Amino acid sequence: MTAIQGSAAAVTGAASGIGRALALELSLRGCDLALADRDEAGLQAVGAEIAKASQRKVTAHRLDVGEPGQIEDFARAAITAHPALNIVINNAGVALLGQFGEIEQAQMDWLFNINFWGTVHATRAFLPQLSRQREAHIVNISSIFGIVAPPGQSAYCAAKFAVRGFSESLRHELAVAGSPVKLSVVHPGGVATNIARNARTGTGVTDNARRAQSIERFDALAKTTPAAAALRIIAGIEKNRPRILIGNDARFMDLLQRFRPATYWKPLQRRIEKAAAKVATAK
Repeated sequence: MTAIQGSAAAVTGAASGIGRALALELSLRGCDLALADRDEAGLQAVGAEIAKASQRKVTAHRLDVGEPGQIEDFARAAITAHPALNIVINNAGVALLGQFGEIEQAQMDWLFNINFWGTVHATRAFLPQLSRQREAHIVNISSIFGIVAPPGQSAYCAAKFAVRGFSESLRHELAVAGSPVKLSVVHPGGVATNIARNARTGTGVTDNARRAQSIERFDALAKTTPAAAALRIIAGIEKNRPRILIGNDARFMDLLQRFRPATYWKPLQRRIEKAAAKVATAK
């Protein structure tokens, strides 16, 4: 296990959503923090909120995880500020709406640079530091869409499946080498964040109603709060859980995929449409 009390953690995407909730909860449990995000105002707000509730050391770092050079700079600055840093949470991510034929290659590259390569580059940048600690932990945020793959999410699913594969293989490598570094890969289901509302749209998508419908469906499934997601991730760190599923929807989809690996989409589609219809009726 990796104890939270007395640790120091680097968290990307810390200005909002799950990252913000993680920062707040980790600080309350006695963890110092190096927080990173493109949203500098959001980072300052999180830092101020933490300062009101705890005396933990918090540093804020502007970071675009799609830029490898910035990740290297962040790692150096975070380690300098927190010499005993032993937890890295690769949380930053973006979304892209559109079927494969509606998405330009440049848009897919943009998403991959953040959602997949950002995770890989940050893991590489921090791993030497983590390997020197008595106990250390990497948390890579995938998605339930790293387990199931609905239509209209080809880019996002490809990246999140890649995060899952990278994380599982690296975890096995670390175990075989007897490394003190443990690794958890996280698969959130619907969490009430702004990722869907902030999603970019494929250049080939011309129907604005489709975007609105996609957001509405996401909202219908987003039953888990960021705070609840953060609590489950932290419990996973403490108990060294290799895979962390967040939300009843994620657990259902994981089981469905196991039982029907090639034919899960039709029953899953019916469940999603039913949930969306229920929300629409309640409005």
